[in-house]
Amino acid sequence: METLITHPWNLNETDAIKIQQELALKVITVDALPQIHYIAGVDVAYSEQSEKLIAAVVILESASLKAVESVVVEDTVRFPYIPGLFSFRELPPIIKAFEKIKTVPQLVVCDGQGVAHPRRFGLASHLGVLFDIPAIGCGKTRLLGDYTEPDQKRGSSSPLVDGGAVIGNVLRTQDNIRPIYISVGHRISLPTACEWILKLSPKYRLPETTRQADQLVRKHQKESM
Repeated sequence: METLITHPWNLNETDAIKIQQELALKVITVDALPQIHYIAGVDVAYSEQSEKLIAAVVILESASLKAVESVVVEDTVRFPYIPGLFSFRELPPIIKAFEKIKTVPQLVVCDGQGVAHPRRFGLASHLGVLFDIPAIGCGKTRLLGDYTEPDQKRGSSSPLVDGGAVIGNVLRTQDNIRPIYISVGHRISLPTACEWILKLSPKYRLPETTRQADQLVRKHQKESM
């Protein structure tokens, strides 16, 4: 897989924000999905010993949720730690990982935000637009927005609202378990994004895409140590 849109990564904060604002205009928030056979999960971890990033991409079969391919890439941090601009730190190694993937996914689930972001352009939207692929932001924590706690039953949700706009859903994936934060990345509607996250979360709080990518990163970290 290769990106269809490219831009520099060696940027200052002002230029990075400008790129976010420009590319945010390209985000599609309605369903524009092909038939989905394979789904990619993406996760990035930081090395505690060095200025290294470890990015993992795992490809799951949509019907069985079994992993069919995975790639791990190490890279050097190129962009400072600035809230709201994490995608400029994390996307370069993710892109390298996608370039090595042989099984092309039709949907990507990111451990992070999509339009639930101050400039409506989090990691999932950034990745989705660059590859022009349907993408979902699935965050463990809230970046911004207000909401009412959803019911305790699996599948319950409530809107995540910022400035009067619905920017995501707070979704309960298992009974009596803390909810997660779902937002549109690109080429998918919010209801469809939530449907897919529930399908990908048959047993645990987090979707299998995120769980398996996270496990891959942790395993690589241990082996590197």
